[in-house]
Amino acid sequence: MDQQNLYKPSYLIELCKKYNLSPSKKYGQNYLMTKIYIDKMLEAGEINKEDLVVEVGLGFGVLTFALVEKAGKVVAFEIEQKLKDYWEENKSENLEIVWGDVMRKFNEVNLKKYKLIANLPYQITSGILRMFLEMENKPEKIVVMVQKEVAERITAKKGDMSVLAISVQYYGQPRVVAKVTKGNFWPSPKVDSAVLLIDNIKSPQNDFSDEYFFTVVKAGFVQKRKQLWRNLSQGLNLDGEKIKSILQEICGNDKIRAEELGVEEWVKIANNIK
Repeated sequence: MDQQNLYKPSYLIELCKKYNLSPSKKYGQNYLMTKIYIDKMLEAGEINKEDLVVEVGLGFGVLTFALVEKAGKVVAFEIEQKLKDYWEENKSENLEIVWGDVMRKFNEVNLKKYKLIANLPYQITSGILRMFLEMENKPEKIVVMVQKEVAERITAKKGDMSVLAISVQYYGQPRVVAKVTKGNFWPSPKVDSAVLLIDNIKSPQNDFSDEYFFTVVKAGFVQKRKQLWRNLSQGLNLDGEKIKSILQEICGNDKIRAEELGVEEWVKIANNIK
């Protein structure tokens, strides 16, 4: 099969007809039309023959074919059963396909050292990132195509933080590798996209559980307009004056709001109030 054809809408329309598919809004299917962004994803992931790569959502394989050429092995998860015949015809030796929802099926595949590279269906982005970052067996790197706005939220700095930003930055270092305008997809989505790299992924070593940490963070963000001490005091049923003095000590400001703090401050706060 000539993979260059996968960048042509006319060819994709033929494939959709042949396999009785219409790009599904439910699964967030928009096909990437520009090879340069596939190259950027592989480059960001530093993919080589030593690598085991996990992909989520094969579609017609514009990313998959590039991955199987570069990586040692690709394990790909695909929910759309209508694509089974297509992949029977186009499967390569080093590609293993798991049919079904990655969030249910991943634990059935025992993988040790791997990288996650995917054009993610947009509505499952934060769920997928959370799942892979929170699991014991984390990927070495994550490179995903996501909505540009989501990438910007994830890579936010102090002053513009959110629970999503904290929950990614707690485990790794995210950065935007490339911005991808909506005209690079078929059908064209309503919003622009971005290639997001999450690197230096680790399991934080703290004196408290990750679950406890996020209970504290979520309490802090409950009402963004309120000062942090009040949210923490009400949400966790703690003495307000005590929290004020902890915030004064850690941040130099007891009137600070949740979005103004980075991960390090949240870790210190979690340590001090437990």
